[in-house]
Amino acid sequence: MEGMAAIKANIHEKNFQAARETLGRILHTLQDFYAHSNWVELGYTDPYINLIRPDHQLENLADVATATCNDCASGSCPNPILSSILKEKKLTSGYMGIFSSFKPQGKCSHGGAADLTSAEIPRGGISKDERRADNVAFHNAAVTLATAASLQLLEDIRSAAGDKDFLRMMGIAHSSVVCFVIDTTGSMSDDIDEARAVVYELIDSKKGTQDEPSEYILVPFNDPDFGPMIRTTDPDEMKREISKLKAKGGGDVPEMCLSGLQVSFFMTASGARRRRSLRAASFNDYKDLALASGGQAIQVSKKQLPQATDVILDTSTSALVTVLQRARSPRKQETFSFVVDESLKNITIYITGKSITFTLTNPAGVSQSQNGASGELGTVQTVGNLWRIRLNAAKQTGTWKINIDSKEPYTLKITGQSTITFIYDFVESFKGPHPGYAVLSGRPQAGQPATLMLSVMGRKGPSSLTIGDVGLVTVSSPETVSKSTTTDMGNGDILVTVDAVPEGEFVVILSGTDKLSNSEFQRQSTTQMSVSKVNIQAVVDNSMEPGKAFTLPFSVMTQGSGGKYSIGANNDRNFEMSYPNSLTLTPEQYANATLTITPPANTPSGTDVTLTMEAKSSNGLDSNYAVLRLSVVTKVTRHIFDHTVQKNEIKKL
Repeated sequence: MEGMAAIKANIHEKNFQAARETLGRILHTLQDFYAHSNWVELGYTDPYINLIRPDHQLENLADVATATCNDCASGSCPNPILSSILKEKKLTSGYMGIFSSFKPQGKCSHGGAADLTSAEIPRGGISKDERRADNVAFHNAAVTLATAASLQLLEDIRSAAGDKDFLRMMGIAHSSVVCFVIDTTGSMSDDIDEARAVVYELIDSKKGTQDEPSEYILVPFNDPDFGPMIRTTDPDEMKREISKLKAKGGGDVPEMCLSGLQVSFFMTASGARRRRSLRAASFNDYKDLALASGGQAIQVSKKQLPQATDVILDTSTSALVTVLQRARSPRKQETFSFVVDESLKNITIYITGKSITFTLTNPAGVSQSQNGASGELGTVQTVGNLWRIRLNAAKQTGTWKINIDSKEPYTLKITGQSTITFIYDFVESFKGPHPGYAVLSGRPQAGQPATLMLSVMGRKGPSSLTIGDVGLVTVSSPETVSKSTTTDMGNGDILVTVDAVPEGEFVVILSGTDKLSNSEFQRQSTTQMSVSKVNIQAVVDNSMEPGKAFTLPFSVMTQGSGGKYSIGANNDRNFEMSYPNSLTLTPEQYANATLTITPPANTPSGTDVTLTMEAKSSNGLDSNYAVLRLSVVTKVTRHIFDHTVQKNEIKKL
């Protein structure tokens, strides 16, 4: 109930990601009820609605003195629940002991090798987590009820949130969020006018279409301030806010562009009038940031800015996927291959750099160079340091090649629209009553084996795809590809084991076959990952309360040299925090500590907090981070009627 209240409050405050993470936690709890309790054995065929209704009580619970299970010496009895419990419809669950075998006399156990209580009389267990020969019917019934209960919970949240916000909370949006970060210093008056025209064109061209952004964000920046951040789903409101921007102020302090970070940078005018210092970003910094985040750094004059808007229009379309992205500094001629499949639409090639020549060749051997605005293969547009090639709609499937020659560093990116895509997380396995894989926060460790979990999506679901190779590849030269093995986990989930994480920054590449068209496909993750030998572990398993300190345990480990590591933390709400400034690490051993964060007493329920923690070696050469999202929720008081103590007595949980 606390989780549901947190989700609804988060959605009301438009904090969709915090709501989604809480949803994952409480669905686990709800589904466990049917796997761990005797609800199924009691013969119920509908979910227990009282679990998600604050106006309903939990009744007829077996108290601590009531025996609930028969002894099961084999540990695999079909139904060890006592006949008296079944007859009286008493609700109970199994005791789980990971460190101790103690349980009250006569009580059921969870069961399984990890449960120490299952060896104590009454032996065995009532868990239905896994399908076994002795519990097939009960396991299947528990799955059915857990699914139905999950749908009830989702429908409850949907009714409270409305369809549009519910879909955004679930991460199901037709298109992306578009963020504009605009310099408003005094010298930028002409640039603001051009930027305003660009934004208006983007909003008007997408409005009412399936590619209309699900949200708009505006962050102005100046000297030395930035913000306020403005978020809205209303395109007309965004236009009104941008119309208010005026150029003013500005001094000797570097502009705060990076405080309102955007992954595609448009730089106007020459660098001559731009101030440079250790605190100010150069164009190379923008290029590095754009490359790492899957974007592009486009350098144009003020007059050329409207011509470059097609790139923004391209990146704000729905179902956008990356086919290939590479960066080269060693100024040499190179040929890049990429695969075009039947599902890819609106295929676009971007090349940024100076003194570029290229030749594009399709699978039939037909070629087109950079000369000319249009050709047999596509339309070529150039503005500033950008070449944009949009392939003709009648493209040919198969392996294409593009040969690039340049005397300067350059980047290559190829995108398209397709429903064949994937997402991934680095994970680690864990044992216990529920063995599985947990998502790793932060960066993977260089040179070490790693495990990834990919979720693959196809045009008719994951079953319409055959997965081929998965690997980690460096975007910049020298290009290295890691070796890996894959295991199909079912439902589109692919477990990938990598022999060694490559040094430097890398992306995930995926190839396979689309069964519907019998055409090969190629996809690449959008953002780059970098490596570290430091690991931070922290898990949020509850929400915070206004005015109360919240304690978060965390652990830090290094596979590099030990010694003193500085600990840093910040949160986007400026809530008061306390934590150790440093930890002394022994290689390959976790050091444990706690962080305390206290939201003010007047914090609105539903406020989300993004907490970033960092560990850095004393020489500053290695570091890692963990990003956690917490919710502030005013607690819900839940009452239970316990007839075994006193019929009308109410106990508070």
